[in-house]
Amino acid sequence: MVITVFGDLVQHRGGQVSTAKLGEVLGRVGVEQGALRTALSRLARDGWVQAERIGRTSHYRLSQQGLARFAPATAQIYAPAKVAPVMRWAMVLKLGATGRQEVTVCPLQDVVDQADCLVSGDLRTVSAAYRAMLLEDDHRTALTALAADITALAGVEIAEPLEAAAARVLLIHRWRRIVLRFPEIPWELMPSDAPLANPRHSVAQAYWRLSETGEAWMGRDTTASVASHQANGRFKPV
Repeated sequence: MVITVFGDLVQHRGGQVSTAKLGEVLGRVGVEQGALRTALSRLARDGWVQAERIGRTSHYRLSQQGLARFAPATAQIYAPAKVAPVMRWAMVLKLGATGRQEVTVCPLQDVVDQADCLVSGDLRTVSAAYRAMLLEDDHRTALTALAADITALAGVEIAEPLEAAAARVLLIHRWRRIVLRFPEIPWELMPSDAPLANPRHSVAQAYWRLSETGEAWMGRDTTASVASHQANGRFKPV
C-alpha cells in the first residue's frame, strides 16, 4: 500500500513525502501508525526507500533500486486504456522448455517477445468457450471486487480532498494487484458475462473522476498537477 501511494500521489510531485502525509492518507484507509512505521522500516531494509530527516520530520523517497523495480510496474498499471477497435491481430506460438506449445491471441502491436511462430490478420471468429477459457476463476473473482468498487464510486460525489486521495489509492491498489498478477485480456475477447467489459477503461474513468480533488489534498496547484498526469499519459485512451 505504501508503494501504491508513492506511485499514485508522490512520484510526479518530486518523489518525496513526509511520514505525516503518508500517515494521513493511509490512516484514512485503516492502516495504523505502528503498521506504517513497520512497513517503512521493512521497505528501507529491503532497499525500496530511503529516509531523510528535515527538522523534526522524516521524509521518504524511493531509492535508486526501488525506482528500478518500480518503473516497469508503473508503466503497466497506468498504460493507456484501449477503446479503439484492434485492426490487426496476432496468433503467437511459443515453445516451452519441454517443447510444449503455448498459443495466445493478442493485438499485433502488443507482441513484444520473440515468437517461434507468429500469424497476423483479422479476427473472424471467437467462440464463447474460448472467451470463457481466457478469464480464469481467480481473475473473475478479482474483477468482480473491482467492479463493486467502481460501482460504489460512481454512486457518490467525493468533494473532500483526503477522501478522494484515499479512494484513488484504494482503487489503484486493487487494480495494481490485478494487472500485475493476471494477463490482461483485450476487451474484444472478454466473455459477455465478465464483471467488467473493459476493466482498464472502467478504472480510468473512475480514476479521473477522483483525480482533481485527490491532487488538491497533496497541497499544490491542482491544475498543474492534473496537467502533469495528462502529460504523463496515465490511462489516456487510445
